Amino acid sequence: MSRSSITRALERNPERNRERNAERTAERAPKVREAAPSRGGKANSIRIIGGEWKRTPLPVLSLDGLRPTPDRVRETLFNWLGQSLDGKRCLDLFAGSGALGFEAASRGALRVLMVERSGRAVAQLKANQARLAAKNIEIVEADALRLVAGLAPNSFDVVFLDPPFGDTAMLQRAIELAVPLVSPGGALYIESGEPVDLAQTPALSGWAITREGKAGAVRYHLLRRENEE
Repeated sequence: MSRSSITRALERNPERNRERNAERTAERAPKVREAAPSRGGKANSIRIIGGEWKRTPLPVLSLDGLRPTPDRVRETLFNWLGQSLDGKRCLDLFAGSGALGFEAASRGALRVLMVERSGRAVAQLKANQARLAAKNIEIVEADALRLVAGLAPNSFDVVFLDPPFGDTAMLQRAIELAVPLVSPGGALYIESGEPVDLAQTPALSGWAITREGKAGAVRYHLLRRENEE
């Protein structure tokens, strides 16, 4: 689905428009509960680990539930992916701070699609994109699960899944929808509060966890299809 077709689809969705209007109303409310400072590194900022924008700090909103992927987790993940993502198409499905998407773009990804529901977070993502003059990034304000259901199969080489912690049903649904999007030879990254259990995740039949790790409360996993390891 092209950028223009994604935009048109959102404009034709009256329910989504109502959600966006409600969200904007909430943003204008006088009180906003803030979260604790982000994990890993300086509070309310992320730092790109490698690539074109290496060491560049980017501001991050302090919003309830926003959990930027820690520096050492990102460093490990992109070591697993081979450092360079030249020519790869990437999907950052629950973008939040954009830590994963900006890292992928810095490392040469051909295209990075960031999907985020929060209007405030999207505004910050776009500001950081402008700061980097990152032409290989597309940012869409949308419900991740609704948007991903309309994307074409095999359209991404790397899919990053970092849904809200503790929502097992959302994680399972996100995996179901994301698996068909991964191109042959591609990779699926899952970040969660619990280990991924392949036996309890039917959508991952035929997949293998090739690498995994733990950092504090974060469990992170890199998966590939078994016949493509």
